[in-house]
Amino acid sequence: MAPKSSTRVPLSVKGPIDCPYEGKEMLNLPQFNRGTAFTAEERDLFNLVGNLPAALQTLQNQVDRAYDQYSSISTALGKNTFLMSLKVQNEVLYFKLLQDHLKEMFSIIYTPTESEAIEHYSRLFRRPEGCFLNINHPEYIERSLAAWGTEEDIDYIIVSDGEEILGIGDQGVGAIGISSAKAVLMTLCAGVHPSRCIPVALDVGTDNEQLLEDELYLGNRHNRVRGGRYDKFVDDFVQCVKKLYPRAVLHFEDFGLPNARRLLDTYRPRLACFNDDVQGTGAVTLAALSSAVRVAGIDFRDLRTVIFGAGTAGTGIADQLRDFLNTQGISKQQVIDHIWLVDKPGLLLKSMHDKLTSAQRPYAASDDRWKEIDTKSLSEIVKKVKPHVLIGCSTKPKAFNEAVLREMAKHVERPIVFPLSNPTRLHEATPAEIFKYTDGKALVATGSPFDPVDGKEIAENNNCFVYPGIGMGSILSRADRVTETMIAAVVKELASLAPSEKDPTGALLPDVADIRDISAKIATAVVLQALEEGTARVEEIEGIKVPRDRDHCLEWVKEQMWQPEYRPLRKV
Repeated sequence: MAPKSSTRVPLSVKGPIDCPYEGKEMLNLPQFNRGTAFTAEERDLFNLVGNLPAALQTLQNQVDRAYDQYSSISTALGKNTFLMSLKVQNEVLYFKLLQDHLKEMFSIIYTPTESEAIEHYSRLFRRPEGCFLNINHPEYIERSLAAWGTEEDIDYIIVSDGEEILGIGDQGVGAIGISSAKAVLMTLCAGVHPSRCIPVALDVGTDNEQLLEDELYLGNRHNRVRGGRYDKFVDDFVQCVKKLYPRAVLHFEDFGLPNARRLLDTYRPRLACFNDDVQGTGAVTLAALSSAVRVAGIDFRDLRTVIFGAGTAGTGIADQLRDFLNTQGISKQQVIDHIWLVDKPGLLLKSMHDKLTSAQRPYAASDDRWKEIDTKSLSEIVKKVKPHVLIGCSTKPKAFNEAVLREMAKHVERPIVFPLSNPTRLHEATPAEIFKYTDGKALVATGSPFDPVDGKEIAENNNCFVYPGIGMGSILSRADRVTETMIAAVVKELASLAPSEKDPTGALLPDVADIRDISAKIATAVVLQALEEGTARVEEIEGIKVPRDRDHCLEWVKEQMWQPEYRPLRKV
């Protein structure tokens, strides 16, 4: 049982804001700057008279102006750059603009546009954002992290070493881009205060020759450090996190296949940590799959699944399916026997044991059952397995071709097809192609946004449906671990919110436009599960008990969520 405490969870989302700055210095700090929305009294109090035009405007006036400016930009990357510039000028305006135009701007601040921005990180660089930790100077880890505040100031830390980013591979120090983007979504989706997240890049070098040869590249100009020195660097970082911010949640992001699962397994028993590529991708996929199975009328016990692409995401999905069904009373081995993984060598077989990762090995198929079959042909694998579910995490465009999809549709009434690779250009198939080659029978979810096809809404299998809520729920409960039962509670909650729950023709996941309400409900599920199983370290806050019934707990969670609004300023 975790130790209980009445320790306050200091989110500071209401009331006046203490400000020790004034004049031009204040205008250059995005968390305090309000530009033309400073009132006459504030302009006088903070020595801003003469530094701003005479007009006194509202936040909505500023949002309207910013949206006009945004709309005048023709390219997605240009829009991304504009928004990043706004973020470092006026934090409240940035988040309010995103909140008001969430569905339109989501693909600009995250996949697929953010991957393009990360690819060009060193050439687009204007201002540093986040914490950069250098493997060649591990002695500065604690000092660098400590600069972000005390243990009372930080709730969430997102770290990446940039080896496998958004389907575009090794981006070296560009890892800070994905850590920062995920931090933005923690605030936008779940209401975590923007000043309470630390985006971190672990600069361990890069094996991307294009970056190493680029004279403008900003990271360490050597190949990736691996082995004992790498492990020591990561461990030093984790130990500093535990020392400086013992109540914070640690989020691993876009680590490479050799490290992602290994690091998660190493640290998850020791602190509240979470790997979005393993657990987040698995959880949101499982929620979409739960919706699809319900619509198709399939028993989970009978489900046959082929996962094309057995990297971090693919094995993470397999593991989440195994662990979730195990919580439903189905043995792990029974689930494993109904999952087939396909990667660059083809179907993963037991004879490949020495070439497989520890995450892949449990799913390797017996060679005896695959004699005389071309195990490198996806259509032949589909013909043999007759899967209900085909999931793509390969970044191999058009892999789900006509032959594969028509073969699948021969054997099951409602093929469940999830091409999840990012960005959009790397999808295994488009929804239109899937519907065409399955005669409209398929149930579809994709890794990036797509327009409706013949009136059918396409579910976007986006991790943002789960990780912000998991993070916020873990923060509020001060969970000492992120457990499989907490993830299972998230899967059930998200699946219950899908339009297909009420209408079989509806999307398999809810609309991203509702992400804030969804995140609050996910966080509530996490808080209640943490309280039930004893992983929560907080049962009351400032003398108020955390509600244990769902409706009151949801209301309480929403009260803790930061809102982009200009609160009163108090000079200190």
